[in-house]
Amino acid sequence: MTDLGTTPEASQAQERLSPLDAVHRAAGASFTDFAGWQMPVRYASDLAEHHAVRRHAGLFDLSHMGEILVVGPEASVALDYALAGKLSAIELGQAKYTLLLGRDGGVIDDLVVYRTGDDRYLVVANAANREVVADELRDRTAPFDAEVFDESDDVALIALQGPDAVDVLLETEGFGLQGPGNDHDDFVAAIQGLKYYRAVAAEYQGEPVLVARTGYTGEDGFEFYLAPGRAPALWEAFRETGGSRVVPCGLASRDTLRLEAGMPLYGQELGRDIRPDQAGLGRVVALSKEGDFVGRAATEDGRPADAPVLVGLAASGRRAARHGYEVFDGAGADAAKVGVVTSGALSPTLGHPIAMAFVDPAHAEPGTTLHLDVRGTRIEASVVPLPFYRRPA
Repeated sequence: MTDLGTTPEASQAQERLSPLDAVHRAAGASFTDFAGWQMPVRYASDLAEHHAVRRHAGLFDLSHMGEILVVGPEASVALDYALAGKLSAIELGQAKYTLLLGRDGGVIDDLVVYRTGDDRYLVVANAANREVVADELRDRTAPFDAEVFDESDDVALIALQGPDAVDVLLETEGFGLQGPGNDHDDFVAAIQGLKYYRAVAAEYQGEPVLVARTGYTGEDGFEFYLAPGRAPALWEAFRETGGSRVVPCGLASRDTLRLEAGMPLYGQELGRDIRPDQAGLGRVVALSKEGDFVGRAATEDGRPADAPVLVGLAASGRRAARHGYEVFDGAGADAAKVGVVTSGALSPTLGHPIAMAFVDPAHAEPGTTLHLDVRGTRIEASVVPLPFYRRPA
């Protein structure tokens, strides 16, 4: 979390609550401040919540995320200019992971963009960057026939993640496809055929909900965008339908899940001083698309040869490096610092410490032995490819 230097009185005044806040408090959740929101960090056990997602299903409240609409006849070309990806190429109902770059090539935010109409896109931003992203999109799309609307306050977001997620969704009553008939059988067929990073316009209890096969855990799962007032009913329906298969999960388990899956977190693996290719995201920047886009020139120039790059690190034992811990090329007093850990934990799934770190390129080759300074003790670790974990096929 970022300390913005606010007073307790100011922090309380700025505190934002999820539409599911009462549900979380009734369930005994512990809370943390996240980008000005009071969000559940855990319910009972980080470890139990993590394992629930890997083995069955976990339920997450992500209503702090930003939802921004870009609409208009030139929405596609406007986003091609504003963002690093080629958004004009995605189909109706398709989603794309992309980046909002600065003119210097640094990452302002990482985004998921859904095409929800021929001239309509939903841009999902990180909670801390919502206003920055909306302002940047307004500025960048101004020359085009397109409008930008920050709809974040009118959208709740629930994620159901894990190998049992699809079964629980299909068993939950009240869903149908948008349009005449609102037929549940048609909804079931649509979900069964829904591919990863695709979405379908649906209804729950007669109200619109966008159901997307996306997530941030490394497991199969779904995300549900709906009106805030409908979120508690859907949350409780998943709990009731799933029974012991569905466990409410906080942000702590979400962090270890995404770390195992090698997924970057803005503010740790991504930031304004980090180029996409440093973080292993060079493929996300569509240099092959026609025309200019913000950050293109800097990206084409390439990163400096000595710029640190993101690697995975695996160690033995039980002592894990954390954000900010230093990385050395040896265990001795004369060893040189070659990097810094961005995220680290004792992996609940793998049973040993893992970390992501930015290190000097000369030490980034898989198999390289490095040493992590864990509270004054040097712990040997090996550079390994990301992700650490892949879900079974």
